[in-house]
Amino acid sequence: MWLRGGWAMDFTLGRLTRDHGDIDWFTWAGGADALARELTRLGYAEVPGPPPGLQRDFAKGGLESSFTLIDRDHLGRIVVAGGPGAGTPWPQDLLDGGPGRLGGLSCPVVAPRAQIEIKRMMPVWNPALPRREKDRADIALLERHLGV
Repeated sequence: MWLRGGWAMDFTLGRLTRDHGDIDWFTWAGGADALARELTRLGYAEVPGPPPGLQRDFAKGGLESSFTLIDRDHLGRIVVAGGPGAGTPWPQDLLDGGPGRLGGLSCPVVAPRAQIEIKRMMPVWNPALPRREKDRADIALLERHLGV
């Protein structure tokens, strides 16, 4: 699994930039059922949401965790696993972020350049999701971090 979204940015930068209402992840579609069983065993409840095969959402104690499902196509590219965009490639370097660190914690994160591309493209990919001010701020912080 790889952190995505706001927590990925914070682990990339090595500091907390804002409060977070959820935790976003990328995970392989092939392991989604096993992940769901383990989270259920740990007391999480699955929350209905996006189209099947695209994302699995879980909640426990008021905290939601969203797992966007990824797969590989016949060329080995990382792609959207399900839903209307199934087979659409994600940014090429999506999983190249390495471990991010925040305090004493370490976690694999989405590559910073891919984080920027996703934040820029989300309103294009899904016009129902307009760009938010926090996305603009995140893009600026990540670009500064990369020296762009």
